[in-house]
Formats: sequence, structure tokens, C-alpha cells
Amino acid sequence: MTTILVVDDEPVVRDVVVKYLERDGFTTVEAATGDHARALIEEREPSLVVLDVMLPGMDGLELCRWIRSRADLPVILLTARVDESDRIVGLELGADDYVTKPFSPRELVARVRAVLRRSRDDRPPTGAIDVGELRIEEGARRVTRGGAELALTAKEFDLLWFLASHRGLVFSRETLMDRVWGYHAAVDTGTVTVHVRRLREKIEPDPSAPTHLQTVWGVGYRFAP
Repeated sequence: MTTILVVDDEPVVRDVVVKYLERDGFTTVEAATGDHARALIEEREPSLVVLDVMLPGMDGLELCRWIRSRADLPVILLTARVDESDRIVGLELGADDYVTKPFSPRELVARVRAVLRRSRDDRPPTGAIDVGELRIEEGARRVTRGGAELALTAKEFDLLWFLASHRGLVFSRETLMDRVWGYHAAVDTGTVTVHVRRLREKIEPDPSAPTHLQTVWGVGYRFAP
């Protein structure tokens, strides 16, 4: 059973999100504070967290950082902020998606499904890709470099696996949003840029001169064969 944790200090927002998620077949649990959400994560082990940024006490960004330090748990951030820097901070902390209030509940449910489709539990065991010291195992969702395991978020792994599976081919940011994030919507493609930068910091010996994740200027990104 797929359980979604909805964290928002506004009861009306929680009620709407829960209503649409449960109508779509999900089980939900709710929290109004970061501390309560943290306890529920440890107790209920949800499959995904819909997380408001502006929370009393421990805010959403701090909770997202805590989640990333402990588990490969997908996170979709909700916020009333429209500043691009706020979105970038959330994505750099490891959020899988970012939705700005006010939002369409149906679109939020679609994004939840898209993130879950590419999460660990929904992917069948398949093969592995070896490139130099880098090994990418799809079934185990594990990446190692020189035998040392790297800590990747769920979306970072999805992006890396997609590009590595199509070595040598160039994909635009719009195409990557559609193929990796799993939906086509008016989403800031800067999300892709943020994830590529984070991946380079983890898999490249020299992130400033990447040998694997290369930029093709004016076009997009490719995984070098």
C-alpha cells in the first residue's frame, strides 16, 4: 500500500491534498509541523512526502535536509514563494519536485504518480552500466566510483540512469523533464540544471571539467560514451 505523508500547517490545504490523493487510491497521513512529520516518517515509513516549505518551528527545507541525510525518500515541496532562489535551494537539498501555491490538486497528484513511478520500489531489477571507475546498477539503484558507493537522491539516480542508458545522445532540458520527471507541464527546466550540477559533484573526479555528464551548448546534456 502506498502511503503519502502530507505536511502543511494550513488545514484547508491538507484537506484538499488528502482528498485528491485518497480519491486517486493513495493512503495518507498528515502533519502540521516538521517535528510531527519527522516522527511520522520514522513510524509510518511513507512512500513519498508532500512538504510545505513554510512550517512553524522546523521548516520544510530543514526537514527536507533531515530526510536526505537518512533515507532515499521522494519529496515534493509546496511553497507560496515565487523567488527562483528559493526553488533552487529546495532542489539542491534533494527535493524531487517543487510546486508553487496556488496549485492544481490534479496536477499535484499527477506529479506524485510521476515521482513514484521512478522511485525504487516501482523499478524492476535489470542490468548495470560500467564506464571507467563508475558503475550504475539499476535494480539495486546503486552507483559506485572506484568501489565506493555514492549517495544519490532518487531523482539524481533516475537522471543519471536515463542519460547513461542513452550514451552519446544529446537531450534538451525540456526532453529530460518529460522523460525523467515523467510529465509534461510548465515546469522550470532549471530543475534539470540543478540536478546535473549535483550529479557532477558526486560522480566526476573534477566537476568543473566533467568527463561523463557533458554540456552541449545550446542543445542540452549527454553522457559521454
